[in-house]
Amino acid sequence: MVKIIIYTGLSLPFDEAKEILDSSEGVEVIYKRPIKRGDLSLALRENPDIIAIIDGVFHQSSAVGHKEILNVIKNGVKVYGASSMGALRASELDTLGMTGTGYVYNQYASGEVDSDDDVAVMLDSETLEALSEPLINMKYVFTNALAENIITEEEKEELLAIAKQTYYPKRNYAQTLTQSDLDDDTKNRLIDFIRESADIKKEDAKDLLKTIKKEIE
Repeated sequence: MVKIIIYTGLSLPFDEAKEILDSSEGVEVIYKRPIKRGDLSLALRENPDIIAIIDGVFHQSSAVGHKEILNVIKNGVKVYGASSMGALRASELDTLGMTGTGYVYNQYASGEVDSDDDVAVMLDSETLEALSEPLINMKYVFTNALAENIITEEEKEELLAIAKQTYYPKRNYAQTLTQSDLDDDTKNRLIDFIRESADIKKEDAKDLLKTIKKEIE
């Protein structure tokens, strides 16, 4: 029996996660809410083979610590990280045994981003619904909008500056565009582009589950 514990619910809802990776014959998959300090010591008591960290708390409670993750790895558990808190911790511990995957992880690992503010969101503690937009998603979308000639380099930098200066619980596309100097035509084209764009944190989470599924097959 392979036992897998996955911390998510925010970047990827549990029901969507289970469509990709769920318990089956010889495999037990346990989905848990975003990870916080102390959760891994409890997880070890369940004797998992794999732990995947996608989402974690930043400000609501103490964040999962590096030593906690390293202790799990020393106990023979394979630890993956992607999308949000998992990507951040994986970029810090990838030389010490933690495996990172995805766009967000690569952004941290390459030094393109270096702050937990880039993946922080305000969430509904009951439903785990995101109530703000993570900066990493906005960077991804605005960079792609520039590549598609929807906005200029100067407009991209203005939008990112506004988003960066906004406290993360209040960060969203509508507020950012309203404060910008973009003309109405550009705003409308950008809004259409945003609506069609992928949620990169969600896509990273999906890809991580697919990676784990391939490994255990």
